[in-house]
Amino acid sequence: MVNSISGSNSMRVGGLASGMDTDSLVEQLMNAERQKLYKLQQQQTKLNWQQDAYRGVNTSLASFDDSLLSMKLSTTYNVKTASSTSSAVTATATSSSANGTYSLQVNEIATSAINVSQAAIAGTDFDPNAAIGEQNFTNGTVTANDLKFSITTYDKDGAAQTTDFEFSTTDSLNKILKDISNSDAGVRAFYDEQSKKVILEKKDTGDFNKDGKEIEFSNNFFNNLLQLDQSAETGGVDAQFTYNGALPITSHSNSYTLGGVTFNFTEKTENPVKVTVSNDVDAAFNKIKDFVDSYNKIVEDVNAKLSEKVYRDYPPLTDDQKKEMSEDEIKLWDEKAKSGMLKGDSVLQNSLYSLRSAWYNNVESDGPYSQLAQIGITTSNNYLDNGKLIIDEEKLKAALTENPDGVYKLFSNDVEGEGRGIVNRIEDTLKTTMDNIYQKAGKSTYTNDQFTIGKQLNDVQDRIDSFQDYLTQVEDRYWRQFTAMETAISQMNQQSAYLASNFGG
Repeated sequence: MVNSISGSNSMRVGGLASGMDTDSLVEQLMNAERQKLYKLQQQQTKLNWQQDAYRGVNTSLASFDDSLLSMKLSTTYNVKTASSTSSAVTATATSSSANGTYSLQVNEIATSAINVSQAAIAGTDFDPNAAIGEQNFTNGTVTANDLKFSITTYDKDGAAQTTDFEFSTTDSLNKILKDISNSDAGVRAFYDEQSKKVILEKKDTGDFNKDGKEIEFSNNFFNNLLQLDQSAETGGVDAQFTYNGALPITSHSNSYTLGGVTFNFTEKTENPVKVTVSNDVDAAFNKIKDFVDSYNKIVEDVNAKLSEKVYRDYPPLTDDQKKEMSEDEIKLWDEKAKSGMLKGDSVLQNSLYSLRSAWYNNVESDGPYSQLAQIGITTSNNYLDNGKLIIDEEKLKAALTENPDGVYKLFSNDVEGEGRGIVNRIEDTLKTTMDNIYQKAGKSTYTNDQFTIGKQLNDVQDRIDSFQDYLTQVEDRYWRQFTAMETAISQMNQQSAYLASNFGG
């Protein structure tokens, strides 16, 4: 049996002369040589797993970091709610709204100017989706000149705003009216098939043109064919209400903002409506609780990584080993093999220490609170919780009721030094931690040369490549030796046969 080796000019001769299973012998010898290669490949696999573990932690930290933005806003701690004694008046309060009770008597609701065709513009065979030039109107047909027109409306300052239009006789009525509605003219236009009439109305409520009509047009298309009489317009009306029984106010819309409170009107009221603005303590409490819960989850997950058991008897499996195992067996093995990738990691341990310091160190601000314990947030007494926070709901809600601005400063005071707020300190710690992890494990946009594990992976890969070259040379040497042996045995056999035939002859 003669075999050739890929990449080599040598010839491989099997055990024809010796009778030995040369292939099997060489394979066994090479398996012994490959053990070092397997160890390098396992080292490579563990480095990849460790990289993934670091990046997984960074993904969690980045998500937590994103949630910090809302915790830096004063509106998170000073949430306002507004309640009303009647659905005729509703209100929306902001963090700047003053707590208290407001009284509103609504005397008039704002409405939009509207104009409707005085009669049906066409008969039953009229198709609003067909070419308008092919349709018969009650008062005639459309010409190209009819489809050049303008519409004038008025803005909040009473200034006229004119919009010019030009359409084709191949356009349909519905397209023309839709384009008018979508334009800057500030009107809605549509055709009602049941009544065969066109409706033209102002988008905004209110009386903008005190001395005339809200929607002006002068063209045969509107006056004659659409049968819209400008003098028949129902003009817009301003809303009118009385604030706290003393201040009469007129508004173009049914919404008006006073003292940071936006009031909305839906109908007239016979009696004053009371609107009460107060702190929404529950909403603020829930936001802080969600924030603390997110922090506790980070503490739990990171501590789990730091304390994960290392199973030294479960190295990464080789490809040959996997061939002899089921998928479930491989999965269970890998779970143990991957365990403890970040056990006792100094970067993560230092991060947890810095995070705890961010929560517990005093915040020197001009507010009444300098420590979390003052607003009911303390560390769990259970050592198994590894520094998780617990909330005294009653105490935190009391602080949010009495001085929400003080709670805001405790969390979000945006200064340097000892007055820096808790959220800002946490943000600083997270940035430092994530940067340290990037240096160690990189991220998707990095090349291996930019982080520690990547450099180690490059080094291991270089060693693997070199060792594979070495294995090729060793295997080639084994085959040359066996081939030489087979050649020598063959020659001796030939000589023996030659001598035997001569002496026997």
